[in-house]
Amino acid sequence: MRSSRPLLTALAASALAVGSLAAWNAAPAAPPTIQAGTYVVDGAHSTVGFRVRHLGISTVNGQFGQFEGRVTVPRANTLAGMGTTATIQATSISTNNERRDNHLRSADFFDVAQYPTITFTSTSIRVLPNDRFALTGNLTMHGVTKPVILNGVYTGTATQGTTTKIALNAEGRINRKDFGLTWNRTIEAGGVVVSEEVSLVLEIEADRQPS
Repeated sequence: MRSSRPLLTALAASALAVGSLAAWNAAPAAPPTIQAGTYVVDGAHSTVGFRVRHLGISTVNGQFGQFEGRVTVPRANTLAGMGTTATIQATSISTNNERRDNHLRSADFFDVAQYPTITFTSTSIRVLPNDRFALTGNLTMHGVTKPVILNGVYTGTATQGTTTKIALNAEGRINRKDFGLTWNRTIEAGGVVVSEEVSLVLEIEADRQPS
């Protein structure tokens, strides 16, 4: 009896080709459903956090408990032109360790007595597929202003009562030494206590303001 394997192989290859062609010709994803307007960050449902390596082997997570911000959407159903501003109270830093938090507030790090706030103002946005974006802006911290890029995603719109809400998640990376946060100590193995690179982690929910 003649083997059916060549026929099965040919059918599988044909199906794969058809599937690939369908994917190639698939319609682009629909633009996000979003109303134009100004949105104020809902601090009760948002997180402004960070991650930093400790001793080169583990990660310390932290966040700021007090912040405010705005998201401006100039045109409906597109992220193009979206802008943001934010102000963070540096003294509200928390890593779930009081001694460490007090050290972070000191002149070794944020020096909150002299630099009580951290601010961010976006300058441009690049819209990417699948509701993603790259937001460029100026971050001011410890008296120093540097450009940063936040890579994010628009996660949706919801209505609560009469309030329209949007949600955005974003991440970025900075070198803390670029902002004058230079404190460190060398450990016996030759590494350092705190890494220079800091990951920024943002989960934002914002409420649309009445026109």
